[in-house]
Amino acid sequence: MHVAVLGSGAWGTAVAGVLAVNATSVGLWCRRPELAEEIRATGRNPAYLPGVRLPAHVAASSDVHAVVDGASLVVLAVPLQQLRSRLTGWSADLPPVPVVNLAKGVEATTGEFGTEIARDVLPHEHVLVLSGPNLAAEIARGQPAATVIAGTDPAVAQRACDAFTTPAFHAHPVTDVVGVDVAGAFKNVVALAVGMVEGAGLGANARAAVLTLGLSEMAALGARLGARTETFLGLAGAGDLVATSTSTLSRNHRVGVALGERLPLEAAVARAGGTAEGVATAPALLRRDPDLPFVRDVVAVLRGERSPVEAVSRLLSAA
Repeated sequence: MHVAVLGSGAWGTAVAGVLAVNATSVGLWCRRPELAEEIRATGRNPAYLPGVRLPAHVAASSDVHAVVDGASLVVLAVPLQQLRSRLTGWSADLPPVPVVNLAKGVEATTGEFGTEIARDVLPHEHVLVLSGPNLAAEIARGQPAATVIAGTDPAVAQRACDAFTTPAFHAHPVTDVVGVDVAGAFKNVVALAVGMVEGAGLGANARAAVLTLGLSEMAALGARLGARTETFLGLAGAGDLVATSTSTLSRNHRVGVALGERLPLEAAVARAGGTAEGVATAPALLRRDPDLPFVRDVVAVLRGERSPVEAVSRLLSAA
């Protein structure tokens, strides 16, 4: 089995290592040719996962056609805001095989989730989404983790899970695509808010309250969009929410901490390093559904209209 992973950031690289356990070969697409050459030469991705060695049968390339040629599964590991343009450029090269999307968030221009974007662009129906408490650095080191893969066809979702499941990484099939998309996007916004609580030194009580209120609003949005309540109590919901909101490995959490320390947004993002999807997702969620008071207060902080302490006070008073 050949699997193609399109995107060589920390998560894409970690997933390539996971898939290499079961696949005979894994292609890893890199945006920068020099990074592909470095990975081929050293077996490591120094830009995103330094110190982690990839299996020998992970082949990095900046040529997307070479990466996807012969693939029986394609994995999308590019930032959500780039997903549509990348897929549009790749559509002629992608084989008609199941596609698993890893990007979490809401597109700023359309308000669409990752699965919706992929279905807009790709000609076939088998688009799945993977989500769970999956911090890339831990998974790359072989630490145990679990996730879900959601798809409308249970048999296709099960085959995707079989490709991902290893002794350390456990993938479980579900059919609530909408719920998994909502949870994956919303948890990044909650992570920003929880990080603000920590950065501002507001204590464990406030942190727990903000996390719980975020989960509640996430589930309410999911219900309005037709998702299942149990999704938000499982790995893609509460599981991913807790991991992303409380770990220093989470970029969204780190941005929130910096905002809580009263750094301007641009400086907070720069200090966190990499893409923090919650920054673009929060206003996009609000445009999709204005009835999101939790998100509204986070957006006010991002825009400099309210301090983190003021936003947290409003959140707790509205509970």
